[in-house]
Amino acid sequence: MTDRFDTGVAHPARRYNYWLGGKDNFAADRESGDLLAKSYPAARIAARANRAFLRRAVRYVAAEAGVRQFLDIGTGLPTADNTHEVAQRIAPESRIVYVDNDPMVMVHARALLTSTPEGATRYLEQDLRDPARILATAEILDFAQPVALILVAVVHFLPEQEQAQRIVRTLVDALPSGSHLVMSMATTDLLTPELKAAWDESLRTGRSDVHPRTREQFASFFDGLELVEPGIAPVGDWRPDPDAEERPSPVEASIFGAVGRKP
Repeated sequence: MTDRFDTGVAHPARRYNYWLGGKDNFAADRESGDLLAKSYPAARIAARANRAFLRRAVRYVAAEAGVRQFLDIGTGLPTADNTHEVAQRIAPESRIVYVDNDPMVMVHARALLTSTPEGATRYLEQDLRDPARILATAEILDFAQPVALILVAVVHFLPEQEQAQRIVRTLVDALPSGSHLVMSMATTDLLTPELKAAWDESLRTGRSDVHPRTREQFASFFDGLELVEPGIAPVGDWRPDPDAEERPSPVEASIFGAVGRKP
């Protein structure tokens, strides 16, 4: 967890805000975002596509799967159609816990992450790398009832696959039958050879902190879960809205997304 607010160091939540066209970011975040965009020119399109996937996945889990509790880790800065807004439009009694490790997110969360009278929202300033702490402090959630665990565009900041799998497994193991895992993750599988080489170079030189996974590696996070149709897909192709204004290609939104149900 971050102990102080350092505007001179880029943070993924603020960089993501920059790509989405927000104003809650600093020079370091914009510089980092622009550097990454040189390697992956469609970064802004991908950010929007990933956000749209989150909305559709939450809508599915709330409306079709009937889940009323959400644990959203790596939530980022509040913007339009946050998890609680999507879920509580469908089921006002929904309860949502947001988790992020950027103090700036906490400031905005206090003001913007409100709730319906029937439901509840909470924000925890915690780190994905300490899943036990997250589970212990998510007090408004009843872990005897299904929970939707949301890990959208956050696990790819963990460089080691083994560590990432262990963290996700710890979280999923704590959830009861009927819970869902909503997850998205960057990949270079869908890129052209030239774009993949540029991404690899940005990682090698430290310009990027996003560690992409192959389809096989991404699928491993869903071991033991029942994948919801259409299974693993580029985020733009996961149950797309037919009337959406933007439908990015897999190259533009080189991110895998999926939803799995715990039997």
